[in-house]
Amino acid sequence: MADPSGFLKHTRETPQRRPVPLRLRDWKEVYEPFSAADTRVQATRCMDCGVAFCHQGCPLGNLIPEWNDLVRTDRWKDASDRLHATNNFPEFTGRLCPAPCEGSCVLGIGDDPVSIKLVEQQIADWSVEDGHGLKPHPAAISTGKKVAVVGSGPAGLAAAQQLARAGHAVTVYERDGRIGGLLRYGIPEFKMERVVLDRRLAQLSAEGVRFVANCNVGVDITVADLRRGYDAVILCNGSTVPREIEVDGRDLAGVHLAMDYLVQANRVLEGTLDAMSIDVTGKHVVIIGGGDTGADCYGTALRQNAASVRQLDIHVQPPLQRDVSTPWPTYPLMLRTGSAHEEGGERIFGVNSTSFVGENGAIKGIDLVEGKRIPGSFIPTEGTETHIEADVVLIALGFTGPELPGLITELGVQLTSRGAVHRDENYMTSIPGVFVAGDAGRGQSLIVWAIAEGRSAAAGVDTYLTGGSVLPDPIEPSAVALR
Repeated sequence: MADPSGFLKHTRETPQRRPVPLRLRDWKEVYEPFSAADTRVQATRCMDCGVAFCHQGCPLGNLIPEWNDLVRTDRWKDASDRLHATNNFPEFTGRLCPAPCEGSCVLGIGDDPVSIKLVEQQIADWSVEDGHGLKPHPAAISTGKKVAVVGSGPAGLAAAQQLARAGHAVTVYERDGRIGGLLRYGIPEFKMERVVLDRRLAQLSAEGVRFVANCNVGVDITVADLRRGYDAVILCNGSTVPREIEVDGRDLAGVHLAMDYLVQANRVLEGTLDAMSIDVTGKHVVIIGGGDTGADCYGTALRQNAASVRQLDIHVQPPLQRDVSTPWPTYPLMLRTGSAHEEGGERIFGVNSTSFVGENGAIKGIDLVEGKRIPGSFIPTEGTETHIEADVVLIALGFTGPELPGLITELGVQLTSRGAVHRDENYMTSIPGVFVAGDAGRGQSLIVWAIAEGRSAAAGVDTYLTGGSVLPDPIEPSAVALR
């Protein structure tokens, strides 16, 4: 039973960020340690509602009130079991998920919501330090079935772990040189250090998952060989086609896609790339796009000693508190300030780029106009035209779908009207034995959705191969369940 008055006795707290001058000198995670005692206090604010809407906000269906109360009563091992029963990688989501669960917290109706994301990460980190969370759980039996997973991002890794624990022989193919997908090359180290990823990959390897890097399926291994060699295939190759901007001057030197920039930065840090071709040192950097990828570029450019950084957002600045257009329990529209935004630079809202201005073939500035974004269009405000300086422009407008032509077209799977891979309720595509999970089937989305879909696709594959799950009852906290 939760403390019924915990939310009355304690206010919401989250970890402090390291001083800006200090963290701009390195690539370590930005947050200071948060004690177990303080975490217990935050968990005590959870009311264990009769109808807990945080479940509705969480795509994984995390049993949030249950592990909150286990933390409150200092039962960290049980809390870890309960958290891992629904989430393969809580140390990832605790760092990277925007916490839609908090937007659905009942306490948030009239108070600050419970610090759910904090408690989740603290449980995950405790379980790693204790060794409990990274203990391998190899299957007791083998089904004799082989499954190929294409892509090693969060969806692919979640599917692989679930299937390996069910007794299937799983091989994960990754076209990059190292395993991890966007977790390795798209996320800056200051948001999640790579040791967090690497130690989880070691667990998967110990559970029997086989990783094959530097292998572009459809090129280095043919689709025909893939189908012949495996009883089932899961496509977890993401939504990787970048959304472009159509303005004059797009072809000027110095205009780059955000992901090209972030991948280079991460490769330099890991030592697999000597130097960046997209050099922002001492330059005026403009980022087009107000989302998380833009914020990642923002913090990266500041650490690379850019002369200035500006992030442009086509939407007007949201309010500081939940907007009336997004009432509880929907995900609230409100101003969100990432750690990078307090490190310097400038955010400019309600503007649209009308042209890139160059000199001698290189970008020198951007013409802007203020206005209002409406679905499918932008209404400019007359007389608000302006110009800003830019030596480097990074386009961070998201992604439109999986790469075509290529593996998807070679397989011959049906696509949706949005260009994603069509699947049924069991995550099977139009080709029997070929499944899809994550952004390739859902479209660009959150890490928590990727993990949830990887688990669901694994359940579909397991049913397809065996006629039913071979895993234990998911009601037990320590159970490893296909969902």
